[in-house]
Amino acid sequence: MGDLDHLSSVDYDRIANIISSQIGIRLPPAKQSMVEGRLRKRVRALSLKSFRTYGDYLFRQGGLDNELPYLIDAVTTNKTDFFRESDHFELMRSLMVPQLLKARLGEASPLLKVWSAASSTGAEAYTAAMVLAELQAQSKDFRYAILATDVSRSVLKIGQMAIYPEEQIAPVPKAMQSRYLMFSRRNGIRNDVRIVPELRQRVRFNYLNLMETSYPVDRDVDIIFLRNVLIYFEKNDQQAVIERLMSHLRPGGYLVLGHSESMIGTSAGFHQIAPAVFQKTTVAA
Repeated sequence: MGDLDHLSSVDYDRIANIISSQIGIRLPPAKQSMVEGRLRKRVRALSLKSFRTYGDYLFRQGGLDNELPYLIDAVTTNKTDFFRESDHFELMRSLMVPQLLKARLGEASPLLKVWSAASSTGAEAYTAAMVLAELQAQSKDFRYAILATDVSRSVLKIGQMAIYPEEQIAPVPKAMQSRYLMFSRRNGIRNDVRIVPELRQRVRFNYLNLMETSYPVDRDVDIIFLRNVLIYFEKNDQQAVIERLMSHLRPGGYLVLGHSESMIGTSAGFHQIAPAVFQKTTVAA
């Protein structure tokens, strides 16, 4: 496949329109080389000779239905890290969880629900689990459950396995590493790391497309993380997703966006308590 081989502009535009309508992500013309780079492996796996023949397969030979999951995997940006934008998790520990528990003082061992709404391979969800487990260990009387959802089925499988390369867990504090991670060794050298069963059983991974008009998620979630995703959406889609998320938060619950998305969350029914962190003040209609 030579360097001069590219998707035709017509085929690229069709792919971009399909991705935008299906999962909300914008793919302007400037992204074409990135998309082609991510699709090269897939084109080879199909034993196709060029992007031109790939375009024929998608749009002129009926291959689109079978290929759509692979297209989604190729274009979604699955950047994720443990304790990414760590100030959010410090705020979760010091403010969000204490305030949520204070509001439910009358309940015996309340269940806190956290939703990682674009979970990728699970680092965000398992980071939240570590923070909550630490609070539990400090004699906080509560239970917790974490839902991790994504539009890419391949990353959900990784999250369910909860196995990561050792270099990925570097941001996890050493004390937490010893409590919540299991290290494998081969020939005395550390390789992969797995989340301990006690945390894995608290995190459930499900497929979910944020562009759907309704979500199969509880409507009393305490904290929703949706970070560094909406920046790829059109403005109207951003607002529609925010409104749907709001309907799944309990009054007083928190929505956490990425630091580059702070303005997206400034809508009726939320007030901002920290950079990119919003608290629900009213019950959504």
